[in-house]
Amino acid sequence: MRRIIACLCLSFALAGSLSAQPPQPTGGQRGERPPADPRNAGGGNCSANPYNCVDTPNPLTPPDTVWMEDMTWMDVRDAVKRGKTTVIVSTGGIEPNGPWLALGKHNFVLKTNCDAIARKLGNALCAPIVPFVPEGSIEPKSSHMLTVGTISLEESTFEALLTDIARSYRAHGFENIVFIGDSGGNQEGMKAVAEKLNTQWSARPAVVHVPEYYAYNTVAKLLVDLGVTRADAKTDGLHDDPGIALNMFMTDPNSIRWDARVKAGKATIDGVSLADKNRNLEVGRKIVEMRASNTVAAIKKALADRRK
Repeated sequence: MRRIIACLCLSFALAGSLSAQPPQPTGGQRGERPPADPRNAGGGNCSANPYNCVDTPNPLTPPDTVWMEDMTWMDVRDAVKRGKTTVIVSTGGIEPNGPWLALGKHNFVLKTNCDAIARKLGNALCAPIVPFVPEGSIEPKSSHMLTVGTISLEESTFEALLTDIARSYRAHGFENIVFIGDSGGNQEGMKAVAEKLNTQWSARPAVVHVPEYYAYNTVAKLLVDLGVTRADAKTDGLHDDPGIALNMFMTDPNSIRWDARVKAGKATIDGVSLADKNRNLEVGRKIVEMRASNTVAAIKKALADRRK
C-alpha cells in the first residue's frame, strides 16, 4: 500500500510540473521559434504598430541637426538614404583643466567642431561624442588620474569601445567611418583601430583616423595672426589657453565659467581678456571655421587614399 501511495504522489507531482511548463510551439521542430519579421524596426514589432515598420514614412519633418543622438531612427534612416553615409566618431575626455574649465573640456569643443565639420562635408553625421578615453593609469594613479573627477580607460578598453562603435555603423550601412580626437592621449588608439578595421574590411567601409584635427599649433598661429596673442607671450602655466577657451565658449560660455569670472575679475588666460562676449564669439567663429576647413580637407584626402 505504501508503494502504491508513493507512486500516486509521484504521478501527481509530475503532472503538476508538466502543467506548469510554457506551451511549446506547434509548428516546426520542438523548441523552434518563428523567425522575426524582417520589417521590424524602431524597437518594436511591425505587426503591433506601423511606426515599427522599417519602411514606414517619417510622420514628421526631421530637425536641422547632424547629431544622431538628437535624431529619431527614421531621421537617421532617411538621412543615410539621402547620401549622408559618412559618420564622424569623435573622442574627448573627462580630465582636469585648471580652475576655470569644466572637466568635459574636449567634449564641449567637439560639440561645436564636429557639427561644423559634418555640415561642411555635406554627407556626414556625428556620432555621440565618446567622453571616456585613456587619461592615465588608474592603479597606481598617474597623469590626469592624479586629479579627482577624472575618468580613465585602459588602452585595450578604449580600442574595444571604438571597434564596437565602428562595427555598429558598418552594420547599418555607413560607407565611411572617421575618427577624430580632441586630446593627445586618444590619438594612438584611434589610429590602431582604424588601421586594423580597414585591413579586415578592405576599406568597405573605409575607416580613417584624421590626426590633422588635433593640430592645436594651427590654432595658436591663427590667434597670433589675428593679434589676439603674441608668439612670445607668457603663459599662466595652466592646462588651459585662449584657443581652447574660446572654442569652448562657442558651445557654452558656462563651460569656462564666463559669467562668474567676469564678475570676479578673473576673465583672462595667458594675458588675453575674455570679458568681451562679442569679441569672444568673433574669434571663436574663426577658430571653428579654420579647424573645420582643415579637417574636412584632411578627411577627403584620407578617404581617397584608403580607396587607392
